[in-house]
Amino acid sequence: MTDSRPLAALPPSNTAEPVPSDVSEALRAAGAQEERDERPISRSIDLLREADLLTDDGATGPARTARALMQVGAANLGVGRLFEGHINALHLVRHYGTRVQKAGVDRRIAEGALLGVWGADGAVPVTLGTAGKHFQGGKCFASGLGSVTHALITVDSGPDVRLALIDVTDADRADPSTWDMHGMRATASGTYDFTGLPAERAEWIGDPGDYLKEPHFVGGVWRIAALQIGAVAGLLDMAALELRNAGRMDAEAQKSRLIGVLMRAWAGMALTERAAEAAADRHIAQDDIVATSIAARLFTEEVGLDAIRAVEQSIGLRHFAAGSETGRTARDLAVYLRQAARDAFLQRAAQTALGEDGRIWGVFG
Repeated sequence: MTDSRPLAALPPSNTAEPVPSDVSEALRAAGAQEERDERPISRSIDLLREADLLTDDGATGPARTARALMQVGAANLGVGRLFEGHINALHLVRHYGTRVQKAGVDRRIAEGALLGVWGADGAVPVTLGTAGKHFQGGKCFASGLGSVTHALITVDSGPDVRLALIDVTDADRADPSTWDMHGMRATASGTYDFTGLPAERAEWIGDPGDYLKEPHFVGGVWRIAALQIGAVAGLLDMAALELRNAGRMDAEAQKSRLIGVLMRAWAGMALTERAAEAAADRHIAQDDIVATSIAARLFTEEVGLDAIRAVEQSIGLRHFAAGSETGRTARDLAVYLRQAARDAFLQRAAQTALGEDGRIWGVFG
């Protein structure tokens, strides 16, 4: 008799799980159909909405938010990518927006809106035209085309970059065909052209330069770390299930290979939760918050790469079959792990933690 129950890859929590088990199961079951474009990812977003997860910006219970991201990432990384973008955008609006803007965003979410943060410029960066009345340029790698209703976009560049919240439901401006990556296909990512859009259609959030302020910029990458390490747990979960069903989980080599990665994943979960808590603690130095968030982001990336390799070795050739669940999850994870300017991130964390006496304890001091 085969064992069809998923391995409980996430360690137990002393509070109720932020993501109900039936929601996690539904998200996991939808992943393959979403990648094949047989089911819109918006239906999975509706599951998060029904579970009241889209009103969370991570400010009041950051460790719980981190765990929610882990659980969604474990079940369905594509949905998790959109979930993380929504949390990030909501956090920025609630932190930098006016009272009217905050109330407006809360109302839109109650009415079914999904937020996103689109920061990567396309071939022509997004700016205001010379007269300041219309936008020029577009965004690339914009996740959630057709699902994200309002995107928080960066306008201009440099230290005075501005944030604009804009309705992005105009399908004629979206081009998902430009997303040719081998993973994260269900996110319906691509380019969005803002050229000609009247400036009056934008809500300016905060002041010029606010977007880059810490600890809300790099200090917030713990959210990405949470998704990454959750996806690692989900991948190991799927691999263990497949091996059990095939009668191959009792081999000592399999156990040793997978438990070694899983133990590091547990360490990554703990580090990520601490980074999340530190980001909301006003008594901790901003440099330490940023360094811890970077450490969590880069450590979970390394664990993710090790998990992909371990699962490939454990499952073997079946992992690369067209319908393989572990193969699909590994493809999504491999794409999501990529970090721009990774070396600069590492050097920044090292300078904080090792650049002067007594800093090695960081947020653990």
